[in-house]
Amino acid sequence: MPKDAPDRYHYHVMARAIEAVDRLGPKATLDQLATEMSMSPAHFQRMFSQWAGVSPKRLQQYLTLGHAKVLLAERFTTLDTAHASGLSGSSRLHDLFLRWEAMSPGDFARAGAGLTIRYGWFDSPFGPALVMGTAKGICGIGFTADCTEAEAMHDLSRRWPDAQYVEDPEALRPWVASAFGAQQGEVPLYLIGAPFQIKVWEALMRIPSGHVTTYSEIAQAIGAPKAVRAVGTAVGRNPISYLIPCHRALRKSGGLGGYHWGLPVKRALLAWESARIEA
Repeated sequence: MPKDAPDRYHYHVMARAIEAVDRLGPKATLDQLATEMSMSPAHFQRMFSQWAGVSPKRLQQYLTLGHAKVLLAERFTTLDTAHASGLSGSSRLHDLFLRWEAMSPGDFARAGAGLTIRYGWFDSPFGPALVMGTAKGICGIGFTADCTEAEAMHDLSRRWPDAQYVEDPEALRPWVASAFGAQQGEVPLYLIGAPFQIKVWEALMRIPSGHVTTYSEIAQAIGAPKAVRAVGTAVGRNPISYLIPCHRALRKSGGLGGYHWGLPVKRALLAWESARIEA
């Protein structure tokens, strides 16, 4: 896609806005933020509204560093009851079309030998994205807003070093269009990981859009309450960003924790989802 594609441009504006909000503080006016971005206030407001669906002033609240604490207080999800309460149904951003299956432990141990993984580069609401998939579904999504394309390719491909990689964006495009909301359709996922990792990733998929949970809550939900550190590692190893929503896992303190593709991307993801809940 061209470099000035709308999704990529809008995320670039968002990334700069996060930096400006951090530097100027949450009380910065629309005029101040627009000046920081070398835009007219009207143009700046239009870009924000197109990306987030809410005004820049409202979105500022979601971009502040304290927003994670608000989410924990107001939209915390107890995973053991999330499904029963309906949160993992109507409130999930992708439940309507998302389905998944996992690679067997034996196949995972073979490090991708005999597996063909197709890949392509796409624009997304969160910047340029590398998407990988097998015949069974998407197996990898990485964002390159905070890294190079070569780094993202190395990061994902080294997880399954013996697989055959074929650049073929057209084979993935219908799934990608559905995943990022450009069209309606099924989004199959193919989870390639160790059994413990897949347990953690399955728990992540039970967190509703616009809601959050904690690493310790995930550990409790998978029956390993003392394995919080291991859970954190598995969350960080999630290969399918956004669709397996590791960005919704926070520290008990309200800290964002880490994010494999950069904390600005995590904050943008949480802000984007919060805006859609409000809208």
